Amino acid sequence: MTGLTETLAEFVAKLSLGSLPPEVVSRTRLLVLDLAGNAVRARHDAESTPALLSAVASLGFARGEAHVFGDAATYSACGAALINATLGHSLDFDDTHAEAVVHPGAPVIPAALAAAEMVGASGAEVIAGIVGGYEVALRLALALPAGAHYDRGFHPSATCGVFGAAAAAARVFGLAPDRVASALGIALSQSAGSLQFLANGAWTKRFQVGWAGMAGLVAATLAREGFKGAAAPIEGRHGFLHAYAPAPEPARVLRDLGQVYELMATGVKPYPSCRWGHAGIDAALALRQELSLRPEEIEGATLGLSRAALLLVGEPADRKADPRNIVDAQFSGPFVIATALATGKMDWDSYRLLDDPLIRGLLPRVVCAHDPDIEAEFPANMSGKLSLRARGQVYVRTVVVPRGEPANFPSESELRHKFDGLARTIMGEAQADRLAGDVLRLDTLNDGASILRLTPSTTQRAA
Repeated sequence: MTGLTETLAEFVAKLSLGSLPPEVVSRTRLLVLDLAGNAVRARHDAESTPALLSAVASLGFARGEAHVFGDAATYSACGAALINATLGHSLDFDDTHAEAVVHPGAPVIPAALAAAEMVGASGAEVIAGIVGGYEVALRLALALPAGAHYDRGFHPSATCGVFGAAAAAARVFGLAPDRVASALGIALSQSAGSLQFLANGAWTKRFQVGWAGMAGLVAATLAREGFKGAAAPIEGRHGFLHAYAPAPEPARVLRDLGQVYELMATGVKPYPSCRWGHAGIDAALALRQELSLRPEEIEGATLGLSRAALLLVGEPADRKADPRNIVDAQFSGPFVIATALATGKMDWDSYRLLDDPLIRGLLPRVVCAHDPDIEAEFPANMSGKLSLRARGQVYVRTVVVPRGEPANFPSESELRHKFDGLARTIMGEAQADRLAGDVLRLDTLNDGASILRLTPSTTQRAA
């Protein structure tokens, strides 16, 4: 399919606030709010952050005028994009497109904001850039399709995310279609991301998404200055679709472009763990409350999943039953189900229970297994079926559409509650409220990047 890159680039270049449906603009603001809360909390709580910031300083990225959510320091534009994008993904609490199996916000939003800070772009330009970035990243993932990409060991949030970040930054810069296409051609050379982080709970998952955000900004900046990118980077013989999956569907990239916004099919997470376990957590919490279950009554539990879900949260079974660090726990079906059943919640503080005797006692009783009914829901839904044995009976709860999905999307007040829980502890109530308020009117701001400059109060930082 020829001309795919050019058509996509023209779509991105011509996006404007006025051309977007009101519901898309409103949803974009909420997705930025979700990303901001995750980044603020991760700046101070994620175990990988100190090493990240130290490396950024060693590389010279800590010198500049660009900003990071919840941080009074300043950085180079590349450093800010890298940090914001890494932080946005560090809690594994960021948005997810189920069918694409992509976390689009973490690479795209920071790239758009860094570009805005470079050129003084308005909030309206930032919104247009973010929408363009989401559409590019998600449509590429859908065309691979994501399952085949996963089977090759790629992490699509990073591999597709770099194209979305490049598109977002290019739109904020106001590049013409040919230079947007060139930015995508440059992004092709930087498309990377591996699932090998699962082997030892490595921090590379969050880093490679962060790198995608920075690399996209670099690609757009090079194109802005006239640097030539590869032609046909998406559909070409050695382009993204042919090189990264065995049987791509190129037509999927442009299907209903400008009519259907894949951004609207992006969900947000109520729990800071791999999205594949969320249906099971929903089921566990519902059964616990419904039955007034005590942990000692639980004889066993089986979480039924699709094969794609098993790859991330169910296999290898012995490792998933014995998580050794936060990343292990985030990708352990047994851990998140045991925690939900034992405590009635699954939040960021739940990882403090990694070595809790009660949780450790429940872990061997929770297993993950392939379920044909749940497989039938893939890839449209990230579903799960929990079969719980207790009191001599078996209780079954199937969740087809987990909380936070577009068909079950939280209200603005619910997202504010999530944001407040993440940001107020770090920034203080007044500053967190200011940040949320500004994000929720982002499209009206003359300075789109100003939301990055609201930092914790002096007393809060001292605490």
